[in-house]
Amino acid sequence: MRGATADLSLTGCYIEIRFTFPVGTKLDMHLELGRTLHLQGTVVTNTPQVGNGIIFRDVGAEDQKELKSYIEAADKGQASPG
Repeated sequence: MRGATADLSLTGCYIEIRFTFPVGTKLDMHLELGRTLHLQGTVVTNTPQVGNGIIFRDVGAEDQKELKSYIEAADKGQASPG
């Protein structure tokens, strides 16, 4: 499934998606930020037909570095969607 990412942080994000997952669902995620990050997540909030809040689990060092770099660039208005 594909969804739009909102409120991205180092610890999680909100995924805007029509068909949501129940709280507690574990996800294997691919996040496009110029390169593809492979993340594990757990659903922590569910707004039916709107989206899910996701907390990241076990983020690898390289993916954490890439995510941090992307967020810092976004804060400066320099990030471009991948």
